[in-house]
Amino acid sequence: MAGGGVEDTYGEDRATEDQLITPWSFSVASGYTLLRDPRHNKGLAFSEAERDAHYLRGLLPPSIVSQELQEKKLMHNLRNYTVPLQRYIAMMDLQERNERLFYKLLIDNVEELLPVVYTPTVGEACQKYGSIYRRPQGLYISLKDKGKILEVLKNWPERSIQVIVVTDGERILGLGDLGCQGMGIPVGKLSLYTALGGVRPSACLPITIDVGTNNESLLNDEFYIGLKQRRATGEEYHELLEEFMTAVKQNYGEKVLVQFEDFANHNAFDLLAKYSKSHLVFNDDIQGTASVVLAGLIAALKVVGGTLADHTYLFLGAGEAGTGIAELIALEMSKQTEIPINDCRKKVWLVDSRGLIVESRKESLQHFKQPFAHEHEPVKTLLEAVQSIKPTVLIGTSGVGKTFTQEVVEAMAAFNEKPVIFALSNPTSHSECTAEEAYTWTKGSAVFASGSPFDAVEYEGKTYVPGQSNNAYIFPGFGLGVVISGAIRVHDDMLLAASEALAEQVSEDNFARGLIFPPFTNIRKISAHIAAKVAAKAYELGLASRLPRPDDLVKYAESCMYTPAYRCYR
Repeated sequence: MAGGGVEDTYGEDRATEDQLITPWSFSVASGYTLLRDPRHNKGLAFSEAERDAHYLRGLLPPSIVSQELQEKKLMHNLRNYTVPLQRYIAMMDLQERNERLFYKLLIDNVEELLPVVYTPTVGEACQKYGSIYRRPQGLYISLKDKGKILEVLKNWPERSIQVIVVTDGERILGLGDLGCQGMGIPVGKLSLYTALGGVRPSACLPITIDVGTNNESLLNDEFYIGLKQRRATGEEYHELLEEFMTAVKQNYGEKVLVQFEDFANHNAFDLLAKYSKSHLVFNDDIQGTASVVLAGLIAALKVVGGTLADHTYLFLGAGEAGTGIAELIALEMSKQTEIPINDCRKKVWLVDSRGLIVESRKESLQHFKQPFAHEHEPVKTLLEAVQSIKPTVLIGTSGVGKTFTQEVVEAMAAFNEKPVIFALSNPTSHSECTAEEAYTWTKGSAVFASGSPFDAVEYEGKTYVPGQSNNAYIFPGFGLGVVISGAIRVHDDMLLAASEALAEQVSEDNFARGLIFPPFTNIRKISAHIAAKVAAKAYELGLASRLPRPDDLVKYAESCMYTPAYRCYR
């Protein structure tokens, strides 16, 4: 059983590693079909006995190689590519050919391959998705399917789905509206749920909802794979989403986690608010980002000193990420100090495209910005805001590169012994400043983290290792925790539990190197601990349905995790 109490048909979890499995597709897969089935195909790793039993003689060269040797060969090939997009295409081809080998590569070489299957390379892949499109991955639901969404869901071959990642392609990373080509994002996200969090591949479903696009170049592109019309909005849009959410619950039940991904601000907040009461929903851009940044801050305080409430926070960017992080900081502060959350919000200031968000602007603000409009005279620029508010923590979620200028960073260093600077916008070209700039302009005193990876920086003989505030630290473990506890709703306290669990994983050795996030190499161990903490909180809040509660949640989480080692076929 394992896998959060769902039968393990394909032998994907650690708990079933030693059992013999039958390679079913609709009947027992054998011969040519077995080699064409990515879930069961092992390439040249089929044993002599398996080749006889499954009619593979002659369909493969006579050599028998181990999975480790296959991995070595493929990594060698990948490293020979100079263009990141070629690596991405090679990885996607592998996923469609041999699923276990794809995950073996990703798990064993996570730091090297994460930027290939996810940000920054996935952004370029989405921009060119129409041209590199080979085989459909995931499920496409468009306006043409209105009234038939349940039937469309039933076309997906897997029945027991545990995690769905869905996008409408309107705000892909910092790249804007990519319409139907945003499918690269749910596909990439779910491969990380499996590789980093151990959620079974067969239980993951990537979905793109195509309601059109406002991107002129796509509308005029002969290779565009989506609907060639302007985006549906208002009632038409919300009716389609309503039908989708209802169909998901009807087809997969109450306990399927639906992660909203890369929706535009105005829809993201509305959808999360609307469905969080009736469905198990999570928005990684709002909640996942907030959770991982909060973990970074909790860890950074061990370097800088003081509690969350002792610091003043200034954000550049007041969209999904900025307001999501700001709200979670206020929530954790309120929990630590028992001060009402409204008072805690007063420690957090936001700057948007029109300047500092202040009380006098309240009427014209979008609803999600209003709680952070405090009493202050209007301030137009970030530099003036920094000089006036004197924050100890500066966080960039603007999506605009080079906005933390030398003057801004030097101002931070002028009145802080150890300024905390997080430049979180993706991809690298959109980062508010680089690691090198942050360390050089603060003369090595900054505690720095970024959204995209930066190399270590040498400054005056000392090496500084920048932390990467990557959502991939949180959402895979969070998803696993939700799945193994059978949670039926996501509660903010579960996000706080995930942040605390991640911050606990940063060792003294990491701090000594200037790291405020643990290295990605032991991400599966970290994910198991996050899953255990999240599951424990779900049980505590009475939201977990998988009873009785396992005694050792970390052990249980580990036993439920997918392992990519080849299984022996009978």
